[in-house]
Parts: sequence; structure tokens; C-alpha cells
Amino acid sequence: MTFQDALQACNLVAILRGITPDEAEPIGEALIEAGWRIIEVPLNSPDPLKSIEKLQKRFGDRALIGAGTVLTTAQVADVASTGATVIISPNANLSVIEASVSRGMISLPGVATPSEAFAAIGAGATGIKAFPAEAIPPMVIKAWRAVLPKDMPVLAVGGITPDNMKSFIDAGTNGFGIGGSLYKPGDDVASVAAKAKLFIEAMRRI
Repeated sequence: MTFQDALQACNLVAILRGITPDEAEPIGEALIEAGWRIIEVPLNSPDPLKSIEKLQKRFGDRALIGAGTVLTTAQVADVASTGATVIISPNANLSVIEASVSRGMISLPGVATPSEAFAAIGAGATGIKAFPAEAIPPMVIKAWRAVLPKDMPVLAVGGITPDNMKSFIDAGTNGFGIGGSLYKPGDDVASVAAKAKLFIEAMRRI
């Protein structure tokens, strides 16, 4: 599955910050059953590589699995060793982008300015993550869209809820990363499944 295929199927990225390896598969199953196709486990979660490995082994043929909060090239290598294919960062570290691309992985760096966005694109980023979206309102995304390559996906991440997605889509955002509004440590499978469906329904309305 390519990144574009996954975005077309469901333009939402599940950010499972704080998830444990024991929770990874049941939560992943709930998300995929709801229609989500991109799942990230931030590397500041408990034993994140084990969770990523479990998700990749179980769901890698149905979804794109990867890591978030990837800050170093060594971490890129660690994630690659699990078989996962997605590298997501809060920043635009060109070395991390280049290391990801050289391994054939999907690179989604975080940017907050046009300069960062163009530097990331120049390094080979697959898409860019407008982060934190609370501080990058839709009017800013719209201005970016006037100058960014038309085919470069822009995902808004941070503070996204079912109620504010439409304004970002109208401004030219291609998708979203959803963290605490979807999953918080300790959430049970039923509650995550219910929230996952709310986001899917909101996107269908848009």
C-alpha cells in the first residue's frame, strides 16, 4: 500500500502515544475495523519498537505502520528493523528525512513555516505535517497551498477534533494526525473504537 493509497482510503493517522505492546494489537484491530489505514506509535511510548513490530506483523498487509517522534537517523534504522514503513517527526531534521527516503520509507516531518516545508520537500519528504496545528490556523495552510507543490500532501496535527476538520480541509489540508482525541493511555478498546468511528463519520460528512 502506498501513502497515496492509504490517504485515499482514509486520510487520518492514528497517533497511539503511550500505548503498550499488550494493547497494540487489540487497539490496532479496532482502528482498522473502523477504516483507519495509517497507525503510528511515538517512540516516547513504553517499549515502542515492540508495539510497532506487533502492529506491522499483524496488520502490515492492511495498513501502513510506523513510528512518531523520530528524532535521529539511528531511530530510523531501529524502526526499519521492525518492517514498519512510516517515519513521522515533530521537526524537519533533514538527515532523518534523507535516511528514511534512502530506505524506501515514508517520511512525514513536522513543519511550522514555509521555509521548513520547502527544506523538507527538498530533502525528499513524502508529505509534510503542519505541527502544532493549534498554532497554524487554516488561513496559514491556505497561504502555504498557494506556493507548495500541488501534489505534496499536507497533514494537520495537534488539536484536531471532528468539529474543526472541515475548515482545514477547505483550506487545502489533505489529512490529519489524531492523538489524544482518539487514544489516551489506559483507554479501553471500546472507547477507542467509538472515537475512531466518530472521526470517520466526520470525514464522510465533509
